[in-house]
Amino acid sequence: MKTFLAALTIASAQLAAAHYTLPDLIVNGTTNADWLYVRTTQNHYTNAPITDVNSTEFRCYELDMNATPGQTSIATVEAGSTIGFKGNDNAFYHPGYFSAYMTPASPAANSPEAGTGRTWFKIWEDPPVFENGQLVFPSQTMDEITFTIPKSLPSGQYLVRAEQIALHVASSVGGAQFYLGCAQLNVVNGGNGTPGPLVSIPGVYTGYEPGILINIYDLPANYPGYTSPGPAVWRG
Repeated sequence: MKTFLAALTIASAQLAAAHYTLPDLIVNGTTNADWLYVRTTQNHYTNAPITDVNSTEFRCYELDMNATPGQTSIATVEAGSTIGFKGNDNAFYHPGYFSAYMTPASPAANSPEAGTGRTWFKIWEDPPVFENGQLVFPSQTMDEITFTIPKSLPSGQYLVRAEQIALHVASSVGGAQFYLGCAQLNVVNGGNGTPGPLVSIPGVYTGYEPGILINIYDLPANYPGYTSPGPAVWRG
């Protein structure tokens, strides 16, 4: 029995080590504490991904969808700032596609109701590169991602959602693994841009997109290159 429990403990540790979370918000080069501005996710202990793109938990994967927003602080940032997310491991070693979405947060960034409508827009992506007949994933050597809040984004409270779609076992429906986190922001000194196109989360993906349902180790003949899922990037 002791041998079994020891083996189970080792297996659980290996499973957790095989994945990661995105607990830290980066603002202009400063990495903040775990879960200070990022809503604590259900996988904050296990590191396990979410795979159901139709689940309401797919939006921000909070530990508690009602309580967690109010327990999370709001970071004040300027439009045009460089922000990002740092992972809790040494690298994002699963091959995948990274993106960042934002939504106006009504009535506030720390409200459970924020981001529940068709209000999300994509502001950044880091797709794999198709070279010499195969996909190359530069993000596998990184442990953080950074991107710029468009300068023309109107001032106000927002959620920013970072997402990696890990594609190492994505050859069947439901195989893609999603690692994500939502940070709460108050954007100041913004502009008068009109973000779009707008999507709902969940609702942005079906799971059948060629950038989600894909065997990266056996690409079809005449493969045209990676197709990013979701809307086009709004750059302001």
